[in-house]
Amino acid sequence: MLLVVDVGNTHTVLGVYEGEKLLHHWRVWTDQQKTSDEYGILIRNLYDGSHLSSREIDSIVVSSVVPPLTPTIVDLCMRYFGIAPLVVGPGVKTGISIKMDNPKEVGADRIVNAVAAYAKYRKACIVLDFGTATTFDYISPRGDYMGGVIAPGASISAEALFRQASKLPRVEIVKPSTVIGKSTVAAMQSGIFYGYLSLVEGIIDRIRKEVRTDPIVVATGGLAGAIAGESSKIQVIDENLTLEGLRIIYERNRTAGA
Repeated sequence: MLLVVDVGNTHTVLGVYEGEKLLHHWRVWTDQQKTSDEYGILIRNLYDGSHLSSREIDSIVVSSVVPPLTPTIVDLCMRYFGIAPLVVGPGVKTGISIKMDNPKEVGADRIVNAVAAYAKYRKACIVLDFGTATTFDYISPRGDYMGGVIAPGASISAEALFRQASKLPRVEIVKPSTVIGKSTVAAMQSGIFYGYLSLVEGIIDRIRKEVRTDPIVVATGGLAGAIAGESSKIQVIDENLTLEGLRIIYERNRTAGA
């Protein structure tokens, strides 16, 4: 079985594959203060709850956008699984050409998403990842990663509003019943939700106009269901897109090394 690990700024997502089938997946808080032992205990508890055994894992692939945590996760893999993981980064075969001024500066998660989206749809794609930041990545009809857009995530925007305006409370990001709020909380939820939805749709329109293709728009990430589900401009919501990309990259490197 293959363990895939995506370390994000806010959440770390793990999944277990048997061949191409995703058997289990989990989402936990990313904590840079945790040691490899603490993460090991956490993962073991997740396994126990899913009736899996760490002995069934024979391969691991990791992507991380939190550099201080990467050695911790690698150490965890070595100590608790006895496996040196494949870490997505320079030198790893992805099967996708990165057309950026400096390809090394592109986050591993963005490349992994691009790999999965193009492998699934085989056409031009815009991939939205609703994470700590919301990223928009464009993949050409030939499967080249062309670049993208990085915007503050909805949760960051909501938290900034709470912290910078002394009388405004912290609110949950949900779709309000009306655009015009009848309370402070409802007004804030409307501004965050519909404001962010407008940002998303506006950027999609501008990318489409610039590239002059008809890309499929795929959304992933923690808030994809809440926000992307309200947009007619987003065709697919795939919460496991990053995990699938990690599986594909692992397979490409395993085949290349065979």
